[in-house]
Amino acid sequence: MPSPREDAEQAGGAAAAGAPTGDGAEGAAGSAADAPQVVAGTTVDHLTETYQAHYRSLLGLAALLLDDTASCEDVVQEAFIRVHSARNRVRDRDKTLAYLRQTVVNLSRSALRRRILGLKLLSKPMPDMASAEEGAYDQLERDDLIKAMRGLQRRQREVLVLRYFADMTEAQVAETLGISLGSVKAYGSRGIAALRVAMEAAQS
Repeated sequence: MPSPREDAEQAGGAAAAGAPTGDGAEGAAGSAADAPQVVAGTTVDHLTETYQAHYRSLLGLAALLLDDTASCEDVVQEAFIRVHSARNRVRDRDKTLAYLRQTVVNLSRSALRRRILGLKLLSKPMPDMASAEEGAYDQLERDDLIKAMRGLQRRQREVLVLRYFADMTEAQVAETLGISLGSVKAYGSRGIAALRVAMEAAQS
């Protein structure tokens, strides 16, 4: 796990240079549009404490959209840098975690989109997610959940990740994905039903 204070020190230089580092999520460093339009006031200390306290859950969030640990780690670190550079525009410091989560989702989706457009994806085994969601589920349930999520249709998975893992409202999910509120409800309902069937089958 990277040191958040080291990240904070590096973030200033990275933001000034306009090109944060990170091999696994090089594309994640590309467009400022990936960061949510945060609107002033979280301190470096508060941001660092939030990042440190929720690092593993942020890593688990990225892992629901990406499929390798290295890229997930780079995305989470990049999200910290992005929010760090915009911290003076975060009016409500209590929303710092929400901004981190949304940035992780945006960067993960951008990285996944680039892979789909530019690479021929090969089948890979699931990474070990024990460190990403330690304490949330026991090992078997966690593996079953990740596999079941990956078996959903892309839109269903994205809606469930944003709604239940990133704690967004249905309206926020619709805005983030660029779809209607009705579509969010439909994808969410179908996704939950499919997820329930997959989890029951995995545990039977």
